[in-house]
Amino acid sequence: MNEVKDEENILRAGAGSSAQSLGSAIAHALYDSPQVKVRAVGASAVNQAVKAIAIASGYVAPRGMRLANIPGFTTVDSRDGKISAIVFTIFSI
Repeated sequence: MNEVKDEENILRAGAGSSAQSLGSAIAHALYDSPQVKVRAVGASAVNQAVKAIAIASGYVAPRGMRLANIPGFTTVDSRDGKISAIVFTIFSI
């Protein structure tokens, strides 16, 4: 597992996250940088993250961009100690 060190460059998905809003944030981040990371903890958060990536794909398509992502694991600190999270690294191909 990789420890996430650059917290400010990661979008966080939660169970209550709006997939539309997160998708828009992903698309805008990709306009400014070559990749963006989305971190999700829990099944519902992963669900919202995956939907947001699909939505972002539709947002960037008119600009001729196609998205790819590499899922991975990381650990994050919580009140209960360290927990596992899934990190999606999204980039344009």
